[in-house]
Amino acid sequence: MIRQAPTKILNLLEPVIVGLGYEFVGAEFLPQGRHSLLRIYIDTTAGITVDDCEIVSRQVSSMLDVEDPVSGNYTLEVSSPGLDRLLFKLQDFERFVGHEIKLTLSSPVNNRRKMKAMLKSVGAADIRVDLDGEEIDIDFENIEKARLVPDFD
Repeated sequence: MIRQAPTKILNLLEPVIVGLGYEFVGAEFLPQGRHSLLRIYIDTTAGITVDDCEIVSRQVSSMLDVEDPVSGNYTLEVSSPGLDRLLFKLQDFERFVGHEIKLTLSSPVNNRRKMKAMLKSVGAADIRVDLDGEEIDIDFENIEKARLVPDFD
């Protein structure tokens, strides 16, 4: 399963971010003892500025202080998804059919845990990719991490 922040954190974040007029792309929580990191990705059709990140950071930080879903200290980062945006949900994959993606899998497929492939289609619980000319299906639950490969053409 794609590594995301715990569901209780996602459920707190999404209404705040959407209420501010931004798309909530997803969030990663990287627990590292006293140096944990909560990274939130936001987007708009016009793109994201530093001011946008600051607005969301202030609102989310206040809400997280009240709700306190993360024990201990952590760093909060708010970011645009970037050109190599992470894909968190099946809807993200549907949006980028026809694009090249990088995948890290929990269990190997075709003897590989890491691959770069063309995203061909999305099913209810899997994706189909073209890997070196061979179309293969990958169970969504087997995807640990997925991101777009930037296209500079």
